[in-house]
Amino acid sequence: MSINRINVERILERIDQLAACSLGKRGVTRLSFTPESRCASRMVERWMREAGMEVRTDPLGNVIGRYPGRKPGAPAFLIGSHLDSVVEGGKFDGALGVVTGIEVVQTLREQGIRPDLPLEVVAFCDEEGARFHTTLLGSRAMAGTLDDADFDAMDADGITLAEAMRTYGLEPLRHREAVREPGTVAGYLELHIEQGPILERENQACGIVRGIAGASRCRFRVEGRAGHAGTVPMDLRQDALNGAAEIVLAVERVAGQMPSVVATVGQLQVFPGSSNVIPGRVEGTLDVRSLDDEQRHTALRRICEEAVRISRRRRLLFACRTVMETAATPCAPRLIRAVEEVMASYGLSALRIPSGAGHDALAMAALTEVGMVFIRCRDGISHHPDEDVSPDDIRLGAAVLLDAVLKLTMETASDGRGGKPLKEAGVRRTT
Repeated sequence: MSINRINVERILERIDQLAACSLGKRGVTRLSFTPESRCASRMVERWMREAGMEVRTDPLGNVIGRYPGRKPGAPAFLIGSHLDSVVEGGKFDGALGVVTGIEVVQTLREQGIRPDLPLEVVAFCDEEGARFHTTLLGSRAMAGTLDDADFDAMDADGITLAEAMRTYGLEPLRHREAVREPGTVAGYLELHIEQGPILERENQACGIVRGIAGASRCRFRVEGRAGHAGTVPMDLRQDALNGAAEIVLAVERVAGQMPSVVATVGQLQVFPGSSNVIPGRVEGTLDVRSLDDEQRHTALRRICEEAVRISRRRRLLFACRTVMETAATPCAPRLIRAVEEVMASYGLSALRIPSGAGHDALAMAALTEVGMVFIRCRDGISHHPDEDVSPDDIRLGAAVLLDAVLKLTMETASDGRGGKPLKEAGVRRTT
């Protein structure tokens, strides 16, 4: 058990230092390929070297630290998360996973322990997509699923991703050099704040992610007829906003009848948008998520059927198109088992919870087996300056990550299904 080896004060100090790499003073705003992201990357590079790692930056700007193992030719086991943030976000989202990954390696070095497999800590450059609205750039590049078209994405100032990378000192045409071959990677484990209330409700510091929900993101339109707000009788109106309001309630009702599904209408735009004109058109967004892809598709179909019925009754037109679709990604049973066994050694229940949010693990699943450890966050708040995690929960989560990584590197080095206990697994003291 490693809990007494974890230097939680060092983790917290580094989290605060990263938080200073921010545009503005409210929360953390650290967008990709900006001076703020360069500030954070340089800090991480320095800490990785202090932890005894060999450090490099790949062609997408991912910072990678490598801690050599006893079997240098063996595939590396990866720990990682992201350094970018949303606008005015919290200081723990992503950064906690990177800093804790470095702490795992630094603790091993300080204890003179070298596992069989090489360990790599990855600080991904862009998970949130807050600048270019193209998520998981760094992890998709590493997994080999990044498209050339992604480099045409623009930020709010009209700067393309390709232009931003060149200004940053990177060459976008080299992005394929960031791709890792499957045989070089033995697995990926990510520690992240939960960004939800389940762990707090269950009064537990950390939990195991059983999978990352698939998502359908859609744009919809409700068409009616604009008219004078004072002259058109109520029974003759074709009010697009009233129809959209009823559709929003239908979204809530359909998702509420399917326990594995969540659905959100996040944006509504009303046209023409005048106080004295009956709304003639409403455009909105719909986000449907579930760990069960079949249930997600069923929910989306039912929502659209309800929306069409509502629109016909109100003499409106409804149209919906899917703009993004990602499949559900289950976490690997082998990694889940390893984390569960470690949690049991700390007296924690094997609480398996779904992740409704996307993470770098989602993209990395195209490359290797993935697993995630969630850490409790206060009131389930994330993507907000009030995001907070207790030092005790961080210490326990870091210890779980450390012990799970050791267990997995030893298991992978033997038969991939269950290796020897750590005390018999050939952990070597470094000199």
